Amino acid sequence: MRYMVVIEEGPTSFGAYVPDLPGCIAVGESVEEVLQLIQEAIEFHIEGLKMKVKKSRPRIAQARLLKCRFDDKNRTESSM
Repeated sequence: MRYMVVIEEGPTSFGAYVPDLPGCIAVGESVEEVLQLIQEAIEFHIEGLKMKVKKSRPRIAQARLLKCRFDDKNRTESSM
């Protein structure tokens, strides 16, 4: 199964979480480290769900790219 992972850069580290698996998080010093740690966290999280004889909830998060137009004519001097 595949899960979307969100990675955020903080002042001194990187954090990652899985929107479809509440509580499944990881923190690392680099993107590579946090990706490795979140993969391990996902596997551990799923094993925990199996041990509790619960089914994981269906994936509900989605990600989309939107193309937005920006009309420069409507900008005022104070908003620049």
